[in-house]
Amino acid sequence: MNTVLEHVQPPVGKPKWLRVKLPTGEKYTQLRGLVDKYNLHTICTSGSCPNMGECWGEGTATFMILGNICTRSCGFCGVKTGRPETVDWEEPEKVARSIKIMNIKHAVITSVDRDDLKDMGSIIWLETIQAIRRMNPETTLETLIPDFQGIHKHLDRIVEANPEVVSHNMETVRRLTREVRIQAKYDRSLEVLQYLKQQGIRRTKSGIMLGLGETEEEVIETLHDLRKHNVDVVTIGQYLQPTKKHLPVKEFITPEQFKKYEEIGKSLGFRHVESGALVRSSYHAQKHIL
Repeated sequence: MNTVLEHVQPPVGKPKWLRVKLPTGEKYTQLRGLVDKYNLHTICTSGSCPNMGECWGEGTATFMILGNICTRSCGFCGVKTGRPETVDWEEPEKVARSIKIMNIKHAVITSVDRDDLKDMGSIIWLETIQAIRRMNPETTLETLIPDFQGIHKHLDRIVEANPEVVSHNMETVRRLTREVRIQAKYDRSLEVLQYLKQQGIRRTKSGIMLGLGETEEEVIETLHDLRKHNVDVVTIGQYLQPTKKHLPVKEFITPEQFKKYEEIGKSLGFRHVESGALVRSSYHAQKHIL
């Protein structure tokens, strides 16, 4: 008998509470038409986000800058890893124009990691935010940033741009960080979030995924760590395996457990806690500026 196979765990079946409703509504239909007509790129569509219909109905959309190839190889992420393409210096204007065409009220901007660049992409980040401000002065912004390896001069460009919300995701608990986020560091992410707050960013935010093998105690520890570093908003969602090559789902968290984490987060003093199986980083993002 092959003893190796005896220890292989079968895939965990998806529970009924993970059923996704198809996006509907007049606002969604309108934005979908604009995206197709002008060939606009949003993470909402390319990532098949389960909350796309709801977010678009609220006038919120997420855009990714600096290409679609990442220099890091995180075990959970479906974004391609490799040598990124040359920076498109016209991208800031393109993103700003897309937001104007779609008449977006609240935009979330994110990016791949660009450790290959001297500035790690921070200059494009600054120019993108500035272009959006010029072309869409009424649009509020959340920036979901990489850690920029914790280098202050790169983070300072985000501070200079001063978006309403700056988010940087922890993704997982301390024990699993090395496996889940291979080139990232748990404490460095906390330090980035605290530095942003110290430099005057009004609202900081982070998110974690569950179902990778973490314990309840570890999740609560992470929530405590985030509050100790003055993070205002936290999102808690279910990890879903992008492909068979990525880390497997160890557990599907029940709605009751998500509710428990929400209550714990609120008791710790977070301004907003989004906790549920289909919650993603930008879920209800427009509410997090309040």
